[in-house]
Amino acid sequence: MVTITYNGHACFTLESEGYRTVIDPYMHGMVDGLPNLSLEAEAVFCSHGHADHNFEEAVTLCSANRVAPYTLENLETFHDDQGGKLRGANVVRIFHFADYRLAHLGDLGCIPEEALLEKLKGVDCMLIPIGGTYTIDPSTAKKLIDLTDPAVVIPMHYRTDNTGFDVLAHLNDFLRLFQEYSSCDNTVTLTKETKKQILAVNYKP
Repeated sequence: MVTITYNGHACFTLESEGYRTVIDPYMHGMVDGLPNLSLEAEAVFCSHGHADHNFEEAVTLCSANRVAPYTLENLETFHDDQGGKLRGANVVRIFHFADYRLAHLGDLGCIPEEALLEKLKGVDCMLIPIGGTYTIDPSTAKKLIDLTDPAVVIPMHYRTDNTGFDVLAHLNDFLRLFQEYSSCDNTVTLTKETKKQILAVNYKP
């Protein structure tokens, strides 16, 4: 069992067997409408060096001697569709838990090459940026989902009526591309019974 908490923007906390991992914490005051982060975890990872993804100071690390309940696969990608010339590199991370594979795509800016697509195919959960401008946009995200067929998709890095960068696509721009989707609170539990779905997490600061 893996519990996924959406902290806003592209930041998530994964928890399994009491081990917490924070991904892509944003700098205080960086993202419109979102509160300052103050998190505790056993590990923190950042997909790249931009301030809305690498503010490790927001995470207090504890129990550093504990062994993570996953192995980690780091895949080098690009932050844009020009081979990194505009915004540099981005790391896609696949967390291999005992019974699940969960992928956080960071600020992915293009459809990855076939070898990386193969690694993403059939993951149990995909945390995918959809906002465009700095990442893939809603239609490109939909194409990537169709190519990889994840069991659960959780969009991130978007704008809502109250949060996010003005230049990003609205969450609804992505959701309207699907005939069905589910909404939930900002913490969800991934189990083997979780059905294939697009899961819009109702993050409300």
